[in-house]
Amino acid sequence: MSDAPRRLDADLLTAAEIERLLKACSHRAPTGIRNRAILALAWRSGLRASEITSLRVKDVSLEDGTLVVQRGKGGKRRVGAIDAGTAALISRWLEVRRKRRIRSDVLFCTLRGGELDPSYFRHLLPRLAKRAGITKRVHLHGLRHRFAVELVEEGAPLTTVRDLLGHSSAATTSRYLTRIGATEAVAFARAREWSSS
Repeated sequence: MSDAPRRLDADLLTAAEIERLLKACSHRAPTGIRNRAILALAWRSGLRASEITSLRVKDVSLEDGTLVVQRGKGGKRRVGAIDAGTAALISRWLEVRRKRRIRSDVLFCTLRGGELDPSYFRHLLPRLAKRAGITKRVHLHGLRHRFAVELVEEGAPLTTVRDLLGHSSAATTSRYLTRIGATEAVAFARAREWSSS
């Protein structure tokens, strides 16, 4: 039997540890504001690094609490959800973009409007973990794992978890925890409560 699940459990961040990562991002610096929004989105919406870096401004509706992943893994399009706490952080980043006159259509871009490389997170997260006093291995995909675990703990059907993660196979989702249909999934995830501080 593989010990992959045990390794995952050992590295799985708690919600309190993720809050510490968010607080380790600067509240004033433009990159800190952007990074907090990115981390919140990975945790609260379960997006992959490549999905976050390819999001366009037009793909996100803060008013509706939805986002569209145009090309997820396997080139699949899916609708996801954004809770109010995460929407507040994204809104703050959008305000920074406006003030800095960033014209890129990429939602999470560099301060000059360039695209972020997914490898950016491999360097960012260990630095934030050190600052936050977290000794576990910290990676962006781990926030996606926490998202799946929390949904199941909160009573989401496994089919909801599968759909929110964008998995096509129940076997893949069961490694995380699990799956459902788009409208129910979006409604469930949008109603989750969390407030950024």
